[in-house]
Amino acid sequence: MEPNQGFGGTLWMIFLFALFASGSGENDRDFKMCGTWRHGNGLLTLAHDLKRGCGTITISANESSLSIRGEITAQCENSSVIKLDPSPEARERPFCVYWEPLLDLLWVEVNGQNHTLCWPSGLQGNCCTDLSQGENKGISTYGILNATQRDDIISYKTHPAYEFFGEIINCKNKFCDEASQGSGDKVNMIEETVMRSKVLGNVVLPCALSSVVEMEEGFQGYNITLPAPQGVPPQMIPSVHLPSCLKPPEKKKVKVVCTYFKNSILFQFNLGPGKPILEDVVGITVENEIITNLPEPIRIGFHHSAIPTSHSRKCVSWDTKKDPAEVTWKKEGCETIQKGVEDTECHCNHLTYFAILVQLEPRPVRHLVALTVITSMGCAASTLSCVVLIYFLNTQRRAKDQSTAVHRGLAMALFLLSLLFFLTGTVANVGGNKACWVFGAALHYALLSSFSWMFIEVLHTFWLVYMVFSPSPNPYVWHLVGFGLPAVPVIVLLAIGKVYGVIEVVSSEDVNNPYLMCWMDVSPHSVGLLAHYFINLTFLAVVVLSGLIMLFLVLRNIQNRDEWRKNKVAFLSIWGLSCLFGTTWGLGFLDFGQLSEFIPFLFCILNSLQGFFLMLRFYILERMRKQSGSSLDGSTASSTRQQMLQEKS
Repeated sequence: MEPNQGFGGTLWMIFLFALFASGSGENDRDFKMCGTWRHGNGLLTLAHDLKRGCGTITISANESSLSIRGEITAQCENSSVIKLDPSPEARERPFCVYWEPLLDLLWVEVNGQNHTLCWPSGLQGNCCTDLSQGENKGISTYGILNATQRDDIISYKTHPAYEFFGEIINCKNKFCDEASQGSGDKVNMIEETVMRSKVLGNVVLPCALSSVVEMEEGFQGYNITLPAPQGVPPQMIPSVHLPSCLKPPEKKKVKVVCTYFKNSILFQFNLGPGKPILEDVVGITVENEIITNLPEPIRIGFHHSAIPTSHSRKCVSWDTKKDPAEVTWKKEGCETIQKGVEDTECHCNHLTYFAILVQLEPRPVRHLVALTVITSMGCAASTLSCVVLIYFLNTQRRAKDQSTAVHRGLAMALFLLSLLFFLTGTVANVGGNKACWVFGAALHYALLSSFSWMFIEVLHTFWLVYMVFSPSPNPYVWHLVGFGLPAVPVIVLLAIGKVYGVIEVVSSEDVNNPYLMCWMDVSPHSVGLLAHYFINLTFLAVVVLSGLIMLFLVLRNIQNRDEWRKNKVAFLSIWGLSCLFGTTWGLGFLDFGQLSEFIPFLFCILNSLQGFFLMLRFYILERMRKQSGSSLDGSTASSTRQQMLQEKS
């Protein structure tokens, strides 16, 4: 008689069939023998006689019966004959015999119908496995043809029986070895196998310790005490609280498995250098359910070694929506509650694997809130200043002058940079990575364009002061360099992908609440870091060095002019040029030692106000021009050049 008949047994068989047909148990399925049973047209039966031990299993077939006999089980002793559905027309039926020694589970699939011969009875220690084929039993009219073992052909001929010999090994150790090898998808083997073992309470494996709880009607929540590995104090074991909303209301009974992984080696994927997870990992699974958006969160308490206040810690979970072959950790869906340097509690609204992610090598920013406020106010002032300056340059009489075109290009680039930087925090918090992919690229382009126009100002001023008798390049050339050249590296980085997105600026006052902004991923060994060094710093170095050289040359050239001797306010013009031509960006290289308290503030103030300083410079020079009829601006050099050309002619 078939065991566990009835509605519950039928549901269990349907579940097993769906699970095994999908291949989810293929990793831990130890034996699979398939073939075609050639039989007569009379009454058909499935006979089995299974005993404990580890010897020989014989799979045989004749005109009326398919038989499985032998000694391979750890706990199961079962002997019976099952009647099969008649089929007068068909003389051949496909079948497969499956054996999982870890679960002590054996079942046969005949013509698409499952027949469980040995049901799971817990996870076995020593068991009979590694079944190897013996000698084939002759050739006959009725029997097994097209036989395969693990999808490898044994024989195309019809044989009455096949014998397989097993040996005793430690199944738990072998299972953990298989789970620890390969990619992240094998981690699921452990919880799936524990769920199917039909055990309630604690389940102990060398690689994991699980606790299985059955949620029944009226479930009001439950605090799970996970089993402790040998030699580990109980207070060091993570605690888990299951809320009442975890049980699906449409089910009377459902199992939940909480698994504790003391060694996190199975999960050290896709973290990047300097970002390890702590040793403890907890996985939570509800039977046949995908749980998300819980109204009351799961609470997992981790007790760990002391984490310095300069190191950030975040509750993370395995993102199972991505490639199942990779363990990808995400921070969304979990809230981090710090309960001391040695205790962290994770409140999560979904079920998967949970851990604590630690940033080992952070560079927290001191006074981040103050620096953020200063930068935002400076960018707002620069944005408005650039608008005023662009309007002024477009309405004055010299609007079509080459110098005015260069100044206008720089003003437009700084306007775009100030505006985007002012909005970057809002976009990062509202739009996330998808919005930051585009916004970060635009911000990068604005920065490179500003650097390019600063360099053009350097070159243009040098040209006007020193190349008096040579015509300066056409304004279209300046626009191509200032607005076209920066687009090239940005387009290349967009094509490469995974460069722009949301980044975190960690505050030393609160490492767990970083400032979010759209920018390049400059984590170690990333493409964004290489791009930062080879593109951003190269642009910056060219601007800073050329700016310093230009300042020296211009100062040497004009120091004997009457304007300089008569009006020392001209010094403000030179100082304004130093801001324009990138020397303030070089302050970032001085952020070390005792200067680290002062330099960040000076850096943020001067660079966020560059648009304002640009407008102030033109206002001062315009007043000087009106008062004295001359200027230290490029326009004066241009008029001087025109006078010299006229004298020469």
